[in-house]
Amino acid sequence: MARRASAHRLEFEPAAIYQYPEHLRDSLDALPKCPGVYVFHGDSDVMPLYIGKSVNIRSRVLSHLRTVEEARMLRQSRHITFIPTAGEVGALLLEAQMIKQQQPLHNKRLRHNRQLCSLQVLDGKPTVVYAKEIDFSHAPGLYGLYSSRRAAQQTLLTLADNHQLCHGLLGLEATRVGRACFRASLGRCAGACCGKETVEAHNQRLLDALASVRVVCWPYPGAIALVEERPGMKQYHIIHNWFYLGSVEDLADAPRLKATAKSFDSDGYKILCGPIVRGKLPIVEL
Repeated sequence: MARRASAHRLEFEPAAIYQYPEHLRDSLDALPKCPGVYVFHGDSDVMPLYIGKSVNIRSRVLSHLRTVEEARMLRQSRHITFIPTAGEVGALLLEAQMIKQQQPLHNKRLRHNRQLCSLQVLDGKPTVVYAKEIDFSHAPGLYGLYSSRRAAQQTLLTLADNHQLCHGLLGLEATRVGRACFRASLGRCAGACCGKETVEAHNQRLLDALASVRVVCWPYPGAIALVEERPGMKQYHIIHNWFYLGSVEDLADAPRLKATAKSFDSDGYKILCGPIVRGKLPIVEL
């Protein structure tokens, strides 16, 4: 019996689906070639489709139009707005703040992580501590920012493997005082558990291994203004305890933003640590 010919299947090429968004032409023509944040708006007045940032708003937005994978978002878009900033730092801070506040449909969600934790090393012993319990902006001996206890412990396991650290001294397993742990017999522990290495030397090696992820305590007694400027625009980014409160163009307006941060903002910390600690931008103490 002869087989019936299979039905012809329609194949859709992404390029055939993509069409230049003529309905956005007016918005596109208005885009500036400066740093800032841009927003793709759909039918909703409350939830935008996408929020992005760039050192060149116009160039970055136009790159979306050349991406076939983003055709769906372009079809949903009704108009595009933008907010200029004085530089890249301001754009990064504003974008993170707006995404958390507005939760755009096509952005990766940035929410307050109630499980945010760190490794606190006091007297050589690492302990997992949570941002909801202690103030990460001022607590001493913190290393790394992790989304869960499991992630923090995995870091310790990796460090132990890479630096021959003792699971017993790290609190990862129970061991008897003075007796070699199982990993020591395999040559994976340098022997601080059984006297082959001093506990002090072991603890120092742990701190050295963690040094690159040390959480820096907020170095000022109060809020500061991080100064960023470009031709035609100057902004003061108001920061307190690594938390971005907002930006002003006149320092006299800063007091209305001076409020104590309610919680530690890991996103703000990652954006601000370099510019503040390394002195990349001028700082005014408030």
